[in-house]
Amino acid sequence: MFTTRSFRSFLPSAIPMLIHDGKRARGTSGMVGGYKQAQIVILHKFLADDFEKFCHANSGPLPLLYRSQPGEWKYPKDNSDIGTDCPQYCRHELGNFTGNVPDLLEYSKELEEMVTFYLGGSFSVEQMLLKAGVPLRHVEQNRTISMYKTSVPCREVGRFQCNMVVSMTPVPEGKLDAVAQATHPARDVHGAPVHIGHPGLIGIQDLSRPDYGESVQPHQGDVPVFWACGVTEVEAVQSCKPPLAFTYSPGRMFITDCKRNESSPVPNTDPAETVQTFCVSQNPLHYSVASAAAVQKIRALKCHIGADPGDRGIKALFIQGELLKASLCMSHAASVLITTGFPTHFNQDPPEETDGPPGAIAMAAMLQALKKQVAIVIDHRALEMNKKIIEDAVEQGSILRTQVPLLSFQDDSQDSTLRFLCQDGNPQTPRYDHLVAIERAGRAADGNYYNMRKVNIKHLVDPIDTLFTSASTIPGIMTTGIGDGGNELGMGKVKEAVRKFMPHGELVACDVGADFAITAGVSNWGGYAVSCALYILNCCPIHDRYLRKAVGFPRHSEQDSWASALPTVTKEEKLLEILVKYGIRSGKTGNLGMEVDGLPFYDTHSAMIQQLSDITLQPVAMA
Repeated sequence: MFTTRSFRSFLPSAIPMLIHDGKRARGTSGMVGGYKQAQIVILHKFLADDFEKFCHANSGPLPLLYRSQPGEWKYPKDNSDIGTDCPQYCRHELGNFTGNVPDLLEYSKELEEMVTFYLGGSFSVEQMLLKAGVPLRHVEQNRTISMYKTSVPCREVGRFQCNMVVSMTPVPEGKLDAVAQATHPARDVHGAPVHIGHPGLIGIQDLSRPDYGESVQPHQGDVPVFWACGVTEVEAVQSCKPPLAFTYSPGRMFITDCKRNESSPVPNTDPAETVQTFCVSQNPLHYSVASAAAVQKIRALKCHIGADPGDRGIKALFIQGELLKASLCMSHAASVLITTGFPTHFNQDPPEETDGPPGAIAMAAMLQALKKQVAIVIDHRALEMNKKIIEDAVEQGSILRTQVPLLSFQDDSQDSTLRFLCQDGNPQTPRYDHLVAIERAGRAADGNYYNMRKVNIKHLVDPIDTLFTSASTIPGIMTTGIGDGGNELGMGKVKEAVRKFMPHGELVACDVGADFAITAGVSNWGGYAVSCALYILNCCPIHDRYLRKAVGFPRHSEQDSWASALPTVTKEEKLLEILVKYGIRSGKTGNLGMEVDGLPFYDTHSAMIQQLSDITLQPVAMA
């Protein structure tokens, strides 16, 4: 009896004979290690041009290896016969699956008018993963790999339109970097994963019930890893409804005579081509990816904003990697809610300070440029003033492109937070994917709000903290807090350090945490760094492909638009003029230097913005 393992030792030339003799394994996974396996689509020639364009527009699931001429039955440079050399074929008529057939000999006349497409198959990279030390659970369990329909739409071309199909392999968490790095170069066979984490994020409801293949049992500590899958072609063919078409049977691919280059390569030392994975959410579980070059830049941003111009000891509040993870998480968000406002000047009108609003607007500008929904929630007493500030910022042209919706929140009923955060108060349908607080007064352990001088300013602060505490119970909403002293909303994540190291920390420390806490010498710097990090990530081809799920085309043409949204010294000068116009004063002039022409603008601050810009826009260094 032949098994999947025993087929690994056969040459491709022997496989057709075994297929013809009926001695084939359940699938071609693990067969003929080192040779390319291809997925097959056979269509009438009048559909061929559109299908080729569809493949190019969705190269992740449909990496095109070769398009034949009408009636051409051989794959280039081998002795194959496409009519007989697949283990099994699927027949489709008018968009319906009408059965499996062992060969296409009775359709030889029809095939003269048909074109064969050979697409890279994921089985070709199994040896790469094994060499990288990654266990293949489906091979261990002698099962066909699990494949699932998703909610991810492919780029439509002509009559071809469908959602992507993915394959799934459970991978030990410690092997995620190895998986991404091993498969990233293999773009002709689907390349790197398109999703790592909870299947529901891509519309898969039950991993135990695959749409194609067989269920594979994960081991303790495994994470589901999803690749774009060539079975997408089956969905595409059915969506087109051709009178007659053939595809390979999922899990049973065409084996070519073409060898893959599987010699042990020199480790890739180009940081732009080195994939790194990061967990950005536990509920639901979600990982993101970026190049080592992008990661290095973002870590450099963090080092710069960590400068402590007031020598207040804020370095004790730093958590490694928070800027990177918060920015990765925000990059995946479709809708972001920002809050700011710290009434430092509690006995003046208005009591707000200039730290916070510029950073909030800088983040909003970049999020707008990235085509995300963004809104700002602030104290009700400051609503009208901030509407005027936003209007003036838009009128300036360079600060904000369009209006940002301004909201207020009052915790006046038992379900007020759910109604505010979720559609119809349903936690299954949140309005926002991410909440960001920047220099926002945070509630202390005793329920009051304090400035760093121990003054209780609760009478000036609306209970926006409640949105953050409720968000922690709603799957799919992540939170970030940006602060420079520890009494800001979200900095409850580092409250023990605040109590131990910051002046009056026992009293003023914010008790409300966030998923990510970004500490900066000045909170505005943290907002500017998030804006820069979002730009860096979206310009990173590795991260961009992961965001797109490897469908559609790279977004190179949008990079100039994103760059125009980056913070600059000139933009901040204009915005500070607007803030001063409405009576808003600096809260940190004593720490950072003298005011210039009556404006709370500092040489230190200007230099910081320029440094962040230089890091963001500098070319990637080659190792």
